[in-house]
Amino acid sequence: MPEDKAVKRVVLAYSGGLDTSIILKWLQTTYGCEVVTYTADLGQGEELEPARRKATLLGIKPEHIFIEDLREEFVRDYVFPMFRANAQYEGQYLLGTSIARPLIAKKQIEIARKVGADAVAHGATGKGNDQVRFELAYYALEPDIKVIAPWREWELTSRSALLAFAEKNQIPTPKDKRGEAPFSVDANLLHTSSEGKVLEDPAQEVPDYVYSRTVNPEDAPDKPTFIEIELQSGDPVAVDGKKLTPAALLARLNELGRANGIGRVDLVENRFVGMKSRGMYETPGGTILLAAHRGIEQITLDRGAAHLKDELMPKYAELVYNGFWFSPEREMLQALVDKSQEFVTGRVQLKLYKGSVSVVGRSSPYSLYDQDLVTFEEGAVAYDHRDAAGFIKLNALRLRTLARRKRKRSKST
Repeated sequence: MPEDKAVKRVVLAYSGGLDTSIILKWLQTTYGCEVVTYTADLGQGEELEPARRKATLLGIKPEHIFIEDLREEFVRDYVFPMFRANAQYEGQYLLGTSIARPLIAKKQIEIARKVGADAVAHGATGKGNDQVRFELAYYALEPDIKVIAPWREWELTSRSALLAFAEKNQIPTPKDKRGEAPFSVDANLLHTSSEGKVLEDPAQEVPDYVYSRTVNPEDAPDKPTFIEIELQSGDPVAVDGKKLTPAALLARLNELGRANGIGRVDLVENRFVGMKSRGMYETPGGTILLAAHRGIEQITLDRGAAHLKDELMPKYAELVYNGFWFSPEREMLQALVDKSQEFVTGRVQLKLYKGSVSVVGRSSPYSLYDQDLVTFEEGAVAYDHRDAAGFIKLNALRLRTLARRKRKRSKST
């Protein structure tokens, strides 16, 4: 039992599923507090009104049930800024779960202030990264807030114990929830992640039934799909000439990626809490967007800016993965990234085919690509080949000096 029970009102991140419904009731019985539920629509593809009905059934007052559509805010203010940095954790993971947590946490804190709550709660387990992401965000925004993490406190450590608690407290339990799930799933508009159970052995291939957001690349159309994405200052604004809102644009790219089997990643990653974890991620639209963004940067970013961005990207991705979205260092890096995007504007043509996405064309009114400079044809006046000799000799100076020293030493031995 928790030592400090002095909680009057708590805002719970509530999905409406069995686990968070059990948490809701546990908070009421353990802390004797009033529970406020917050359910966010991040594009996970689920009907959210049942969450309202379930919360009402569990005794939550109508004015304390909050359900909010965050899809546009999620993509505009979190996904797109992250993609300006080309962020990939450990070179592969597009951070779909990681980037969702700070937004949910931010909204919980806002509601806590609105309803006068003195605590917030989440349903993340004590082994994963999400507990860190939620709680770092809570404390960054409200340093004195009390955080309740039931999975670290309660004694309901088995599926049978959870079900027994549900039955005792008259929490409806669907038949398909009575057994152990073959794997756990987290989904939003950017991605679907699956982990645990059948995926725990990294030596075994991911079973076909785990995939939900992409067709098998082998079953994708035999004919490639060609698309064009327009970007302005680093953010996509249109697909095939059609202007779209951020959420609608990502949804459209998800459709195109799904049909062509794009965006599957089977990854063994290093969790912030210290263990390795095997996960399967499907990020169809994000994979296409990353290719498009890098494609337009190829012709609009100066070499120094492009290389600096690539050097800083792993640090940026690690900050997002570890839960430091609201940290000063992430904000500093974001300012640098956003400055680099000033001229990242143009159109990119891509080919989607059987699990792959490739850039086949790119153009920009701010392109740094000068055909006169790179042509092998005679008559180019912008570049004098003879200038290269001095450039090479200057860069070779230290190498030649080192070679002479090495030769001198070999002669003396």
